[in-house]
Amino acid sequence: MTATSCRVGVDIGGTFTDIALDVDGVLHSTKILTDYELPERAILSGVKSVVEAAGLTLADIDQLIHGTTLATNALIERRGARTAFITTEGFRDTLEMRTENRFEQYDINITLPPPLIEREHRYTLRERLDVHGDVLIAPSKVDIDALVERISEGNYQSIAVGLIHSYVNGAHERLLRDALQSRLPDVSVSISSEVSPQIREFERFNTVCANAYVKPLIKSYLDRLVVTLKKSGADCPVFMIHSGGGIISVQSAAEFPVRLVESGPAGGAIFAADIARKYSLDSVVSFDMGGTTAKICLIENQVPKTAKTFEVARTWRFKKGSGMPISIPVVEMVEIGAGGGSIASIDSMRQIRVGPHSAGSEPGPACYGRGGEQPTITDANLLLGRLDADNFAGGAMRLHTDSAAAAVGRAIGTPLNMEAVTAAYGICEVVDENMANAGRVHAVESGKDIAEYTMITFGGGGPLHAARLCEKMGVSRFLVPAGAGVGSAIGFLRAPFGYEAVRSAFVRLSEFDAPQVNALIDDMQAESIGFLRQGMPEGEPELECTAFMRYVGQGWEIPVSVPFKAFSTSDTAQFKSLFEAAYTMFFGRPIEGPDIEIVSWSVKASSPLLAVVPVEQVKASHRAEEVARRQVFDVVSGGFVEAGIFQREVLQPGARVDGPAIIAERETSTFVSSTFTATVQPDGCLLVVRR
Repeated sequence: MTATSCRVGVDIGGTFTDIALDVDGVLHSTKILTDYELPERAILSGVKSVVEAAGLTLADIDQLIHGTTLATNALIERRGARTAFITTEGFRDTLEMRTENRFEQYDINITLPPPLIEREHRYTLRERLDVHGDVLIAPSKVDIDALVERISEGNYQSIAVGLIHSYVNGAHERLLRDALQSRLPDVSVSISSEVSPQIREFERFNTVCANAYVKPLIKSYLDRLVVTLKKSGADCPVFMIHSGGGIISVQSAAEFPVRLVESGPAGGAIFAADIARKYSLDSVVSFDMGGTTAKICLIENQVPKTAKTFEVARTWRFKKGSGMPISIPVVEMVEIGAGGGSIASIDSMRQIRVGPHSAGSEPGPACYGRGGEQPTITDANLLLGRLDADNFAGGAMRLHTDSAAAAVGRAIGTPLNMEAVTAAYGICEVVDENMANAGRVHAVESGKDIAEYTMITFGGGGPLHAARLCEKMGVSRFLVPAGAGVGSAIGFLRAPFGYEAVRSAFVRLSEFDAPQVNALIDDMQAESIGFLRQGMPEGEPELECTAFMRYVGQGWEIPVSVPFKAFSTSDTAQFKSLFEAAYTMFFGRPIEGPDIEIVSWSVKASSPLLAVVPVEQVKASHRAEEVARRQVFDVVSGGFVEAGIFQREVLQPGARVDGPAIIAERETSTFVSSTFTATVQPDGCLLVVRR
């Protein structure tokens, strides 16, 4: 067959690699186990599978858009490049001192996460800029040459440079980079004034170190991926999805790989936002549960909530402040170690705990029969009847109920003197409560009541747990889109080309310097459009401007959307009005008296969003026909009940499914509990509503 448009989305997760192929609006998808040794090998296998299913060849692919957790995993597992860090004399230990905030205030034995780069690999240079970027101490050529010579003896693969106040003036960092590249042309160099030109030296230093740490690994992987695809016949451009939810070229991704840290979850948020636009939903919570983690994101007015900093690898019960801060634009979400492969255990107080450790794809859950011996959420769901052992992944993989029962019984049941099924119920209840609590807290921190939201759920495990999550959070309805099992990969195909430039530049409204601000905005516009033009088709980009503002004397700022235009002094009244409105939304009322200052600026350039066809919701018109019945554990009755089993692919719009029921498809299954009823919508979505 021939196709006018053939695009592929690929999401590498900790357990599965998801592939989605869009051929002239028709979707083909698959999930395969992630290959840790050579991730590109799993990608090629999956892409071949969906292309053949569509009756095409690899040569027919026009574009491949990719998201990956490789950068995240490298940071979490500390398996990046041998990296050196250079900073201003006197600031060598900033990475170790952090911000001196205690994420657990009353724990006298608190252990801070170790710095990404050990002290012996941190170097200093005698130089200094003031807060305005003016030179106080210029670095001498003798000092630079001596430092470069010392570093050349360290056999480093990558070097990070972060100097004090370089976010205002990066001249000294560029000077040092030139000297390093001249002496060490094969060593990768990252400078903070390009990676993250923002205030707060600990966060900025940590971000440039993270970029340098994963840069050789990601560059090597991306080079192999492009070559592997080309050799196999897929001579198409490869693009990456970044943490802010936009598409960038593979070359930009290789230069700034730290921007890929949350790329997979960002695709899921875009997928949910696309569904929200179709259904005209302004208050949505997306719930993405994969094999390793669960992600929850608030989507307001059909746009995912964003931030300019986040944390990776939290080490203390996923508590804020216990992780590695990364200062880049990102889709804001809460992420916890609760995926299908998350391992269940018992703590010292004989309580069931789930995660954050995962069985991954190697060996995987015990029921996979690949050598796994520890109980996981997937094992628990199998024992509760929510998964079909003979029809998992469309029949591509047979699950072993005996292995699951043995693992759950050995680790949970026997120590707590309960049957394996009861232990499995306990595992699912614990993880559902963890996720529900995370969702409630995330909403409260944003000043929202999550019960007023509609949930959109996807990922391999999301539809299985959504009903119970909604019951716990008081949410009355949720949507399961078509292709939910590979939602993030589909989200990549819905994402715009986009890049967001963020820079810190102080200005008080009482001393507003319009020419200086306009020059900064022009620079940021040129930067963001420059990245955009590396892949975006012809056309005018959409531009957005955000000012991060606070009252003078406050320690943190809030984002305020401002018009994108040339500013004048007369605009200060509008800035004040917009800030007070945003401040009132967060904190209830503005403060009278203090001056207002802008700390940082953001300019985002993106291609227009793809047009969507609005969906006219339909009510149930007929009862769906079940294909089988099976015993499924029901939380309400506290035991097993006979539930109908339905095949999603054959359900027609208007079909009604009353819980308890299982609606099965190749990449996931939707559990409709006894308190919910599902109705198939015209676009194939399942609208599941509390009775």
